[in-house]
Amino acid sequence: MAFMITLSSGVAFARSGPESFADLAEKVMPAVVNISASTTVDNKSESKKFSMPQMPRGTPFDDLFEEFFKRRGMGEGMRPRRSNSLGSGFIIDASGIVVTNNHVIGDANDITVILHDGTRLKAEIVGKDSKVDLAVLKVKSDKPLPFVKFGDSDKLRAGDWVIAIGNPFGLGGSVTAGIVSARGRDIGSGSYDDYIQTDAAINKGNSGGPLFNADGDVVGINTAILSPSGGSVGIGFAVPTAQAMPVVEQLREFGETRRGWLGVRIQNVDEATAEALGLDKAKGALIAGVEDKGPAKPAGIEVGDVIVRFDGKDVKDIRDLPRLVAATPVGKAVDVVVVRKGKEETKKVTLGRLEDGEKAAGGDKQDAKPQVNDTLGLELTALNVELRARYNIKDDVKGVLITQISDDSVAADKPIRPGDIIVEVGQEAVSSPADVGKRIEAVKKSGKKSVLLLLANGQGEVRFVALPLK
Repeated sequence: MAFMITLSSGVAFARSGPESFADLAEKVMPAVVNISASTTVDNKSESKKFSMPQMPRGTPFDDLFEEFFKRRGMGEGMRPRRSNSLGSGFIIDASGIVVTNNHVIGDANDITVILHDGTRLKAEIVGKDSKVDLAVLKVKSDKPLPFVKFGDSDKLRAGDWVIAIGNPFGLGGSVTAGIVSARGRDIGSGSYDDYIQTDAAINKGNSGGPLFNADGDVVGINTAILSPSGGSVGIGFAVPTAQAMPVVEQLREFGETRRGWLGVRIQNVDEATAEALGLDKAKGALIAGVEDKGPAKPAGIEVGDVIVRFDGKDVKDIRDLPRLVAATPVGKAVDVVVVRKGKEETKKVTLGRLEDGEKAAGGDKQDAKPQVNDTLGLELTALNVELRARYNIKDDVKGVLITQISDDSVAADKPIRPGDIIVEVGQEAVSSPADVGKRIEAVKKSGKKSVLLLLANGQGEVRFVALPLK
């Protein structure tokens, strides 16, 4: 195919595109795998919730009733429930190392990797990371397996050709082609968003599969789509290999991630803030809080400083700093350039480990798992270091974070929004979603028809909101 491009001067020139992707697809296809992940749930503990009703015995309908309820998973006849998911992945080492998305395997206890030739191999989890949504698996084979190598995603430009290979809707070995639509996309999925956007068709089941450049190198891991219909509308997202490779290496070596930690809370710098701070333009990450036990404090970094360079790399905006810090080895001493009262200063900081910092702040991943309170229609989660940074919440603000509000909830038309913190329920302090639930039940039992919430924003400004109880 050829494209005719006409410049404003009127001069036209033609640029050829690839005639076919067949050779490229044939070369890399054997290293792309399908992944079947199964989770078996023991329903014995659930049987008490859905026990078979006590029916009169000794009637002609005894057998009929018993069979009816057993078919619906009720009573002593309940069997373990099996949940299945399908996704994609790719082999990066002949010994059987497979990369995929964390959400493809989830909490599965039975994972099967299906090779291009149909061979099925049991897989074990080497390590997984929910923050960048990656997982590394290991399979055993009696012969070396075909593999592909990582390429340099930093060399990608908008308009470059890419192809995606995977298992959309269970149709393994599907090849789609397109271009890089944009780089550095933030889709609000976490602190490290830096996605490649592509119009190569990506659908359900493509997750975890590779995005190849024209040389056959993996430049991204297909992870998400933007779609009102559930199918491809030409907006797909992939984790760039520049971000994925350090995570994969850590998972292979340690079975877990070991990210650098600076120990600061940051916020964005807009034009007005830049002018007030004496910056020539809006740039960098403004320090809004410093952890008492974090690496930044002994290095002399203070609230009000603006970090403009980290370890020799420019910090253009708030999104750059978490990625740069996380990708830096734990224990490394780095130069951090800050602007303080209009002048640049360089601080030497020895990085800690993010995971240790989260534990010290009570940020265990299980504690931060969102829970839905059905009475209020709110999705709630315990505060941790990462959430404080994401929502710009001051260190001295305590409570339970609201992350989502149901459209049909009693809170939908009230002055409540995601990012607000529930400080008190019924004039008693809360610190976890479970606390909120207990307090609401207590208010219900007291006979009250509404519950009074004390809410705070990220800066600690509080207000009362009364919600009706269902």
